[in-house]
Amino acid sequence: MAGPISFRLLPDTAAVGPDGQLLLGGVDTVALAEQYGTPLFVYDETHLRNRCREAVDAFPGGVYYATKAFLCGAMARLAHEEGMRLDVASGGEMHVALRAGIPAADLLLHGNNKSTAELRAALVAGVGRIVVDSFDEIDRLDRLVAGEGLDRPDVLIRVTPGVHAHTHDYISTGQEDSKFGFGLASGAAAAAIDRLRRPDSPARLIGLHVHIGSQVFVARSFALAMEALAPFVRGAALPELNIGGGLGVAYIEAEESEPISAWGERVHGACEALGIDAVISAEPGRVIVAQAAVTLYRAGTIKDLPGIRTYVAVDGGMIDNPRPAMYGSEYEAFLPRAVGAARSRTVRIVGKHCESGDVLLHEAAVPEDLRVDDVVATPVTGAYGWSMGSNYNRMGRPAIVFVADGRARLVVRRETDEDLMRTDLALDPAASTPA
Repeated sequence: MAGPISFRLLPDTAAVGPDGQLLLGGVDTVALAEQYGTPLFVYDETHLRNRCREAVDAFPGGVYYATKAFLCGAMARLAHEEGMRLDVASGGEMHVALRAGIPAADLLLHGNNKSTAELRAALVAGVGRIVVDSFDEIDRLDRLVAGEGLDRPDVLIRVTPGVHAHTHDYISTGQEDSKFGFGLASGAAAAAIDRLRRPDSPARLIGLHVHIGSQVFVARSFALAMEALAPFVRGAALPELNIGGGLGVAYIEAEESEPISAWGERVHGACEALGIDAVISAEPGRVIVAQAAVTLYRAGTIKDLPGIRTYVAVDGGMIDNPRPAMYGSEYEAFLPRAVGAARSRTVRIVGKHCESGDVLLHEAAVPEDLRVDDVVATPVTGAYGWSMGSNYNRMGRPAIVFVADGRARLVVRRETDEDLMRTDLALDPAASTPA
């Protein structure tokens, strides 16, 4: 029998209301489900601002919010208001950030296969940093700068240090066998530095970048990366070192995570001990937004299979949280109408999509009185849920609300059936079709 949901998995302002319901930012979450419908992402704005401020304090040399974790106009503005710059990993993310009013100089562009169009857009806009990921990318920059006369950008070289983080293989990126960056042991990283230091280089080389993976709980992984990289960093004598992101976040009761401040202290301490005197920057994403949100669903079907299990089907699923299907990720569940209730019943929470693998929680502890039409909440869903979502089965993506000081504001509206038709020319009466 599981006890009530632990408040350490909930956003900073989580509280119990007068009727036992969950309040976030002083707002009744059950009422939010009624007002805005479900599925619904609810973000605690105070939590977001607190984590941004912690990151800025932990990395005074500069800190970039990794927008791949969660990006919309409101989030871009909030992170920038709190002193963070933004890490964008595609032309689309760059476009959103610029449309949100973020200065191009405060953007850092990532990507293992940046197109010529993306690089051109970055150079024209005046993006502050580009993390170079391949020799082909250097060739493309050369054609843009020498051939089209665009300004030379400031760049960092992404180095794969040969450190395999203790995380899921799909989100481990620091080992030599990786689609990202220039290998350290192979000599590719040294060759990239030599090329970018030539007199005819298409870019100004100002630093190095390393990222060992995501959802890293083993603290020594970061120290190992610094140890592996230290001789190379000292030899390169470049002014900047970006250590990426990757700090783990607790998703379930059995997991423990460290604060951003401890991560910063560990990285700075390791660099100082290893004689690395470059300015250290970082790119946290998950640790900024993951625990800031809960997703609200509505239970539509409860199917009891005697001697096997009970299925609880909700009105969302793998299109708003693909992590369980992709990575086998685990979550907790609870009823926001009774946040303090014991969770003595074990069920499998599934989505409504036409896939047997559309499972949100394989073994979910929920209150005994869970019933059809109840609002069911999953916490720690602020990262890589909405941002990795899809329109599978031609379903629209959920709405997003930010809550703070007793008020809720809709920052992303729910997609409609008409939204799903906007790019389908055969179904657009205004579009001409060939005979």
